[in-house]
This record gives sequence, structure tokens and C-alpha cells, in this order.
Amino acid sequence: MLNLGRSLARGAVTVLAVTFVSGVVDNADAQMLKTVKDRGNLICGVSTGLPGFSNADDKGVWSGLDVDLCRAVAAAVFDDASKVKYVPLNAEQRFKALQSGEIDLLSRNSTWTMSREAEFNLSFAAVNYYDGQGFMIRKSAGKDSALALDNSKVCVQSGTTTQLNLGDYFRANNMKFQEMAFTDAAETLKAYDSGTCDVFTSDISQLYAERLQLSAPNDHVILPDVISKEPLGPAVKQGDSQWLEIVKWSHFAMLNAEELGITSRNIDEALKSQKPDVKRLIGSEGTYGEQIGLTRDWAVRIIRQVGNYAESYNRNVGTGSKLGIPRGLNHLWNEGGIQYAPPIR
Repeated sequence: MLNLGRSLARGAVTVLAVTFVSGVVDNADAQMLKTVKDRGNLICGVSTGLPGFSNADDKGVWSGLDVDLCRAVAAAVFDDASKVKYVPLNAEQRFKALQSGEIDLLSRNSTWTMSREAEFNLSFAAVNYYDGQGFMIRKSAGKDSALALDNSKVCVQSGTTTQLNLGDYFRANNMKFQEMAFTDAAETLKAYDSGTCDVFTSDISQLYAERLQLSAPNDHVILPDVISKEPLGPAVKQGDSQWLEIVKWSHFAMLNAEELGITSRNIDEALKSQKPDVKRLIGSEGTYGEQIGLTRDWAVRIIRQVGNYAESYNRNVGTGSKLGIPRGLNHLWNEGGIQYAPPIR
């Protein structure tokens, strides 16, 4: 036990007061986990409907890559991935809902930026999808580059980084455009599909999803240009480091599981493993789960009920889905991508 009850000043160096008890950092602001447990479910902010990321079917069952992050946290906390209440939010509502406490966690294809963390008093926990902004046009337009979009009418969702990037790109390339902004994704897509706009711009992942909903999907093409960095990920309200760690490591557990070859199908076999890195992940060695307020088998719960990152990616947006988006940057770091989880040790 280490207990420094007061600061000790030595010249220009100050040793700050820190308290460690049984390997667990004391966090006076650690309230969200208790709130969620006492309530009995996790309240997760998601999109109003984006196939592959967060979308409800006709029975009200939610699925998607972002939904799986919510489910992973619920599995870690409750040992029940179904204990989630989903709150659909448009782009303008999402951060306010987190600020006000309406939701515990925002998992809604949101880009991690400095201004968002500072202005909205939130912290992004991780990047669960590396994306970039692109453009969709009609094949009949006969254009193969975004640089050929001068004097276009462009549909864009308001209150997004997409809207800001759009203006930056056209100004930087000395092109003119007419912005047609709408408050939610459904309105934006409807306007494009009806011919109100020549171009639809959004994150490339969203363009793949939205194209499926057009009246004639095969008449449209997504241009190869990528004009921005869009690291998408879950966010929590600032001030509760324990809750931030729980959300962060829920994602990292899925990545580490993939790297170690552990899936929802072979998790029982993994429980018998004698490999040190596997033992730390499954909780048979160390007290890593307890250190952030969870149980030793927190990662096992996630893997068993949600799967590893590859399983989630493939069934929602990859080869096992209608979207069929190549993994690209979202491959693991050792397979040519940049998805990389710190080690559990």
C-alpha cells in the first residue's frame, strides 16, 4: 500500500498526493459504473439508423459495429450483452445528450477531434473504425475524381465534421459548390436520391451503407478520393476515469482477442491456455479486471457474447455483411492496418 497524504515540495519539484490501495487507483469521481449497475442497464447513444454501425430492424433489434461496442461494455459489466437501452440521436443531439447525462456512453460513428473533447467536455475512449470522407455520385455523371465536381450541388448532414471538410476541400481546390445541408442522415439521403443534389458526401463507410437504401443502388458510384481523416469511436463524459477505462479496454479486449486468435467459438479452449498473454486476457493470471471495477473474467464475457473485433467487423460491415467494406486501415497492425491495442499486463 502506498499512501502519500500530502504534497511534498522540494525546490521546484512537487510530489503530488496519490493513493493506491491493493493495486487499485482511488478515483473520487468513479460514479458511472455504480450508476449503471444500480440502474440495471447501460444507456447507449447511437445513430438514428446507419446500417452496419447502429441500425434497428423491424422488430426493434439493434445491430452494428457501434452497437457491438455497447454490447461489449454491457457484457463486461453485467455478464449480459443484452442489458442495453439504445437512444437514437442525430448529429446535433449526440454530444448534448452525453453532456446532460441522458446517456452513459455515445457509440455513434463520431469523429474524434480536439475541439469536441474541449468544447463538449467529453473524452473519446478509442477508435473502433478508421474512416475518411468521400463522395458518391451517379454513374451517369461520368466523373471519376472529386476534382471534377466543380459547380456541383452537394448534399451533406449539418452539425458534422463532414460539413466543415466539404467547405475546406472545395476552397483548397478553387472549386465552387452549392451546399445543401440537412439535419439528419435520412433527409440527406432522400434529397440526394430525389435529384436535389448531384453529390452526396459523408464518411466512406456511411456512403456504402446509404447506397444500399437508394432506389437504384447500382446507378451510383463512390469516388476513390479520400479527403479527410475520420477516426470514429465511442465517447464518455469527462471526469470519471474508471468509466473511460472500462469503455476503452472493452474495445481493446476485442482487438487483443483477435490478435491472439481467440474467438467466440474457441473461447472455452482458450480458458485452458498456458500462454501468459492469453492468461492475462482471460483473467486466469493477474487482477486486471478488478483494477477497473470489473471481474476477472470481464474479457471472457465480451468475447463469448460479442466476439473479437474481426467477428464484429465482418458480420456488420465486412465480408459477412451486405456492405462488404474492405477492412483496409482497420486490419490489425500486424496485417497491414493500424488497429492496435495496448497489451494487458
